[in-house]
Amino acid sequence: MENTYIMFVFLLLIQCTNHKKPYAQSSFIHHKSDSILYTGRINHTDSTSIIYWQGSSIKLNFKGDYVKILIHDEYGKNYYNVILDQDSIILFHPDSVKRWYTLVSGIENKNHSLEFFKRTEWIKGATYIYGFELARGAELLAAPQKPKKTIEFFGNSITCGYAIEDADTIEENPDSIYTNNYLTYAAITARHFNANYYNTARSGIGITISWFPMIMDDLYYRLNPADSSSRWDFTKYQPDVVVINLFQNDSWLVESPDYPEFKHRFGTKKPNSDFFVEKYKEFVLKIRKVYPNANIICALGPMDAVEEGSPWPNYIKIAVSELNDDKIYTLFFPFQNTELHPKIDEHQKMAKQLIRFIEDNKLLE
Repeated sequence: MENTYIMFVFLLLIQCTNHKKPYAQSSFIHHKSDSILYTGRINHTDSTSIIYWQGSSIKLNFKGDYVKILIHDEYGKNYYNVILDQDSIILFHPDSVKRWYTLVSGIENKNHSLEFFKRTEWIKGATYIYGFELARGAELLAAPQKPKKTIEFFGNSITCGYAIEDADTIEENPDSIYTNNYLTYAAITARHFNANYYNTARSGIGITISWFPMIMDDLYYRLNPADSSSRWDFTKYQPDVVVINLFQNDSWLVESPDYPEFKHRFGTKKPNSDFFVEKYKEFVLKIRKVYPNANIICALGPMDAVEEGSPWPNYIKIAVSELNDDKIYTLFFPFQNTELHPKIDEHQKMAKQLIRFIEDNKLLE
């Protein structure tokens, strides 16, 4: 599918000021319809389904010539991919007003599949889904089959897909239009195995220290990642494979004693290697507790935390060895020799390596 990546910017076509169906000759599909397949840590209420996390998706099958969506984006900063028939990809950018949008139109009146995929990070705000619309006489078909396997990723900006589409070779633009989780090694790997995909990550986060007060211990358990009191129900799914790709931000920040978070976490002295090994073990054990049967891949890379001479891969090796769990593995992506975040081609290489590792170790059988 990546080879047929076609980008269009869909402008607002329909606005319904009273939020009812824009046309009388149409059929409304409730956001909790059994014919819709949601994937991700999504909050389903009676009135709306709330999407927070990057990589979350909505899939439906229909027979007709257009699909509309009633949606409200919290800040108007999110971007979505609309994938029609697992082929053409449309860039969709809702604003912060609740209204109807046309996702696809003017297509042949036949059976189609549609996926609505959140490409931007949760820090850009939540998105509220109220329902969909098909033309009158069109047909909502049975929901896409839910995959039998599940992969979840815990990570930082690399796993989020930060600046993955920014071609600037000197500095990166933080604008969310350049973030695209759909093209990350994580999403590519999940699609390769036709697996349910969960992406629990945030740019700048670490295990022992982040660029902000939150660390991964504070995030991994949340349904709404912006709410510290929000709790995800881990019994809703049990991943077959978990990939942890963390320590990149730790590796930078432990060398910055004047940074506020260094002082907050460590005081005036950089911790020793035993500290990082123990903290890594503690986090992995938290994941093991909620996912007792998962194969866990402790990964790192491909930024400078894995360059030659870096101690961080060894911290992970020691931690995994001391955990003495035969379902926990290590995997290191080669250093890409740049200070910038990995771009599309680098993510494709990472996905290829990860896919081969999962297959060689028979982790999804």
